[in-house]
Amino acid sequence: MAFVITDSCLKDELCVEACPVDCIHPKKDEAGFEAAKQLYVNPADCIDCGACVPPCPSDSIRPMDELPDDHKQFIEVNSAYYAS
Repeated sequence: MAFVITDSCLKDELCVEACPVDCIHPKKDEAGFEAAKQLYVNPADCIDCGACVPPCPSDSIRPMDELPDDHKQFIEVNSAYYAS
Protein backbone atom coordinates (compact mmCIF):
# COMPACT_ATOMS: atom_id res chain seq x y z
CA MET A 1 0.00 0.00 0.00
CA ALA A 2 1.35 3.37 -1.00
CA PHE A 3 0.07 6.84 -0.38
CA VAL A 4 -1.75 8.75 -3.13
CA ILE A 5 -2.03 12.47 -3.82
CA THR A 6 -5.35 13.77 -5.15
CA ASP A 7 -6.35 16.79 -7.21
CA SER A 8 -6.76 19.10 -4.21
CA CYS A 9 -2.93 19.27 -4.05
CA LEU A 10 -1.58 22.80 -3.74
CA LYS A 11 1.94 21.90 -4.98
CA ASP A 12 3.41 23.61 -1.90
CA GLU A 13 6.08 20.88 -1.52
CA LEU A 14 5.57 20.48 2.23
CA CYS A 15 5.09 16.77 1.62
CA VAL A 16 8.26 16.67 -0.48
CA GLU A 17 10.24 18.12 2.41
CA ALA A 18 8.78 15.55 4.82
CA CYS A 19 9.30 12.49 2.62
CA PRO A 20 12.36 10.50 3.77
CA VAL A 21 12.70 8.57 0.47
CA ASP A 22 12.19 11.32 -2.12
CA CYS A 23 9.20 9.65 -3.80
CA ILE A 24 7.08 12.77 -4.44
CA HIS A 25 7.56 14.70 -7.68
CA PRO A 26 7.82 16.94 -9.59
CA LYS A 27 9.70 19.43 -7.50
CA LYS A 28 9.95 23.13 -8.30
CA ASP A 29 13.45 22.67 -9.69
CA GLU A 30 12.42 19.80 -12.01
CA ALA A 31 11.20 19.97 -15.58
CA GLY A 32 7.45 19.80 -15.82
CA PHE A 33 6.68 21.33 -12.43
CA GLU A 34 4.76 24.28 -13.85
CA ALA A 35 2.72 22.09 -16.21
CA ALA A 36 1.90 19.47 -13.57
CA LYS A 37 -1.60 19.78 -12.14
CA GLN A 38 -0.48 18.31 -8.81
CA LEU A 39 2.35 16.42 -7.13
CA TYR A 40 2.50 12.63 -7.42
CA VAL A 41 3.67 9.77 -5.18
CA ASN A 42 5.78 7.07 -6.82
CA PRO A 43 4.09 3.88 -5.56
CA ALA A 44 7.21 1.79 -6.23
CA ASP A 45 9.34 3.98 -3.94
CA CYS A 46 6.81 4.89 -1.23
CA ILE A 47 7.63 3.14 2.05
CA ASP A 48 4.20 3.79 3.60
CA CYS A 49 5.63 5.82 6.46
CA GLY A 50 2.95 8.51 6.32
CA ALA A 51 5.41 11.36 6.93
CA CYS A 52 3.88 13.29 4.03
CA VAL A 53 0.36 13.37 5.49
CA PRO A 54 0.63 15.73 8.52
CA PRO A 55 2.26 18.66 6.68
CA CYS A 56 -0.30 18.65 3.83
CA PRO A 57 -2.59 21.67 4.38
CA SER A 58 -5.13 20.53 1.78
CA ASP A 59 -5.68 16.96 3.05
CA SER A 60 -4.69 15.69 -0.40
CA ILE A 61 -2.69 12.65 0.66
CA ARG A 62 -4.32 9.38 1.65
CA PRO A 63 -3.33 5.74 1.94
CA MET A 64 -4.27 3.96 -1.28
CA ASP A 65 -6.65 1.60 0.49
CA GLU A 66 -8.46 4.45 2.27
CA LEU A 67 -9.35 6.54 -0.76
CA PRO A 68 -13.06 7.24 -1.13
CA ASP A 69 -14.61 5.75 -4.26
CA ASP A 70 -14.76 9.12 -6.00
CA HIS A 71 -10.95 9.49 -5.63
CA LYS A 72 -9.82 5.98 -6.58
CA GLN A 73 -8.81 7.18 -10.05
CA PHE A 74 -5.87 8.97 -8.43
CA ILE A 75 -4.17 5.63 -7.82
CA GLU A 76 -3.71 5.37 -11.59
CA VAL A 77 -3.01 9.11 -11.97
CA ASN A 78 -0.08 8.90 -9.54
CA SER A 79 1.25 5.66 -11.10
CA ALA A 80 0.91 6.99 -14.63
CA TYR A 81 3.11 9.99 -13.86
CA TYR A 82 6.02 7.62 -13.25
CA ALA A 83 5.25 5.28 -16.17
CA SER A 84 6.68 7.61 -18.80
